Amino acid sequence: MSERIHPISMPKWGMTMTEGKVAGWLVREGDAVQPGRDVVEIETEKITNVMDTPATGVVRRLVVPQGATAAVGTLLAVIAPPDVPEADVDAYIGRYASEVQAATAGEAPAARVVEAPPHAINVLSMGTGEATPLILLHGFAGDLNSWLFNQADLAQDRPVHALDLPGHGGSSLTEGKGGVPDLAQAVTAAMDALGVEKAHLAGHSLGGAVSLFLSIRQPQRVASATLVSPGGLGPEIDMAFIEGVLAAERRKTMQETLGRLFADPSAATRQMADNLLQQKRRDGVPEAWARIAAANFHDGHQAGGMRDALNFLMAPLLVIWGAKDRIIPASHAGDLPAHVRVELFQDAGHMPHMEAAAAFNGLVRNALRRVDGA
Repeated sequence: MSERIHPISMPKWGMTMTEGKVAGWLVREGDAVQPGRDVVEIETEKITNVMDTPATGVVRRLVVPQGATAAVGTLLAVIAPPDVPEADVDAYIGRYASEVQAATAGEAPAARVVEAPPHAINVLSMGTGEATPLILLHGFAGDLNSWLFNQADLAQDRPVHALDLPGHGGSSLTEGKGGVPDLAQAVTAAMDALGVEKAHLAGHSLGGAVSLFLSIRQPQRVASATLVSPGGLGPEIDMAFIEGVLAAERRKTMQETLGRLFADPSAATRQMADNLLQQKRRDGVPEAWARIAAANFHDGHQAGGMRDALNFLMAPLLVIWGAKDRIIPASHAGDLPAHVRVELFQDAGHMPHMEAAAAFNGLVRNALRRVDGA
């Protein structure tokens, strides 16, 4: 009977997350739910995000009350069909802590640095299986933690490697001139070091431009590309954001700048600002970011547009954008060739993979499976 009972547990979003707060329940006991329905808001030190239900059924128990903090892996709620006896639900809840939570309490995957000459690339790897691997590439001034709401979910049936681009996170500062071709070279070197001959790519913002560049220039290594609010499809970009990140030295200023990334500016937390300021204090990072910005943004516009090359692209291409993007306008997704699939998230800004993680993950996961099954 327990196989008909489905848990909703406290997720682990990012390497350093040990607990989360139930900021708000979006369902009540007795509500009928199905996959894709948002059920609970979880607040972490980085951001608040929504979890959806993994199964069809009825919310039989809300185990952790709204406002309470719980460790990663803690049972939050139980979903089961209405004909499952109450005694079975109670027994499941009683067993969960000793059986399931104990089994998931091991060490989380740790990032490691791989030598990818001339670079040293910081990589976080999750997942196993025979399906084509997925490489995740963050945007300007980001790092692999940009994918903290996505990587584990996307790694259910394949290896997924999140990289820190040169000059970012735990990777070396050897970014060359800092242009998209230089960053793309670092990605292929990292793929070589990881033993990945061909991969799906998912890139956000500047990482999207890198993914598109590799799809065009090295199609033999790209199974598909998912471009998330990408650079490279139009000239406009919010230089106030770029310049703000480079100039900010205090938390308040950085937090205000990061607020431009989200449809709801309050999603930019103090911890996010502190983390970025900590990165900037690493020797050589401000200079590396300045070189990358200078190489990719000229006179207030993006450099190196690749829109025309889409007509000749071999790999399947999915473009995901937030309609309320204030960094790179979603209008760049308009009038793309018919073979390019475009998905617009109406209530998201520049970070749809964080702002609407459940919908994003489902969309990408299904797209990758279709390509692999083709």
